[in-house]
Amino acid sequence: MKHRRVIERPLGQILLERGVITSFQVQEALEVQKKEGGLIGDIIVKLGFAKEDDIAQCLSLQFGFPYLPLENYEISAEAAKLISKAVAEYYCLIPVDKIGNTLTVAMANPLNVQAIEDLEDSTKCEVALFISTPSDIRKSIEKFYADMPGK
Repeated sequence: MKHRRVIERPLGQILLERGVITSFQVQEALEVQKKEGGLIGDIIVKLGFAKEDDIAQCLSLQFGFPYLPLENYEISAEAAKLISKAVAEYYCLIPVDKIGNTLTVAMANPLNVQAIEDLEDSTKCEVALFISTPSDIRKSIEKFYADMPGK
């Protein structure tokens, strides 16, 4: 799966343009990132400058993957059987649906090429990505896999 950047601006700039954060907050988040490392979106959320939804929607805009809020979404049992709970938790993703040879997955970080390659290798499916928030994904994992024995 190729990752395509639709908008060539950094996430901080997109958040700034959309009025989610201020230029001072972008600078502060970048300073924290220089010192501690990590993803800028995660840092902005940890600092309380934006919500996870804001970050997910801007990532969706930036990379062209659709945003999928999972709260009321029905997870396909067939898709979920293809990925263990441990793998879902490790990569912060959840399988959503499987149609033919395409496995639809919601991920917090659509740039995790290793996760996508691992899924394609282990499931023998082509992976189609959606973006969701880490907390929505964690809630969906707990809710869905709780009913699946051995997962």
